[in-house]
Amino acid sequence: MIAAIHPIPAFADNYIWCLLDSGGEDACVVDPGDAGPVFEYLDGERRRLSHILITHHHADHTGGLARLKQEYEPMVYGPAGIAGVERVLTEGDELGVFDTHFRVLEVPGHTLDHIAYFSEEGSKEASALEEARIEDEDDTRRPLLFCGDTLFAAGCGRLFEGTPAMMFDSLAKLAALPAATAVYCTHEYTLANLKFAAAAAAKAAGAGSADENDDLQQRIIRDKGSRAAGRPTLPSTIGLERATNPFLRCDTVEDFAALRKWKDEF
Repeated sequence: MIAAIHPIPAFADNYIWCLLDSGGEDACVVDPGDAGPVFEYLDGERRRLSHILITHHHADHTGGLARLKQEYEPMVYGPAGIAGVERVLTEGDELGVFDTHFRVLEVPGHTLDHIAYFSEEGSKEASALEEARIEDEDDTRRPLLFCGDTLFAAGCGRLFEGTPAMMFDSLAKLAALPAATAVYCTHEYTLANLKFAAAAAAKAAGAGSADENDDLQQRIIRDKGSRAAGRPTLPSTIGLERATNPFLRCDTVEDFAALRKWKDEF
């Protein structure tokens, strides 16, 4: 089973998520854009890289593949068309990582090839990071979602290749997952996204269509505190995103497209 999930910082604001096997010395990483931080972390933990999960083709998610494959010879999963991917995945495919089963979700919008990895089983033991971020003492086996750049904490990815309709549908697919699902996206964009979310909430309240979002205000305080203390704001949860992410609160594709355009210029 998965014993813990650790964030490996990379570049200015990426996280390479590292899943640790509870029954051995193996590890799995998600979207290793840079091999160097992965080498450093695995050496320090005396772990061997056995699996790599890729969500989409952008270089900050795939740039470390060649070096990591040369060193460790891991099994690499991901969408078609990416050099180094050994098992190509599409909607509904299943795979196992340390006896934890994941289902593949196609979530185009940010890119056309984007996929996400969802496990309803979750991890047997909550990592220290999850315990700090997710308040649910009765359930230490939370579902897991590795969603790349489709869903962010309080935001979503830019539409580099897909259409607003594609991203709207992809976000709806993720929003339909269980509320307790731990959301592991791959960028620390949270504070900037929350600033925009507050502006969107204020605009909606001014139009008389929404009251002040107490969940959002509490999240802003909490996540500012996390960053001030040098901690990640992640993982989030699907329930928290439903309550505070403006892109999951759009009723129509047209509303989403207008909101995404505003965010691009914000």
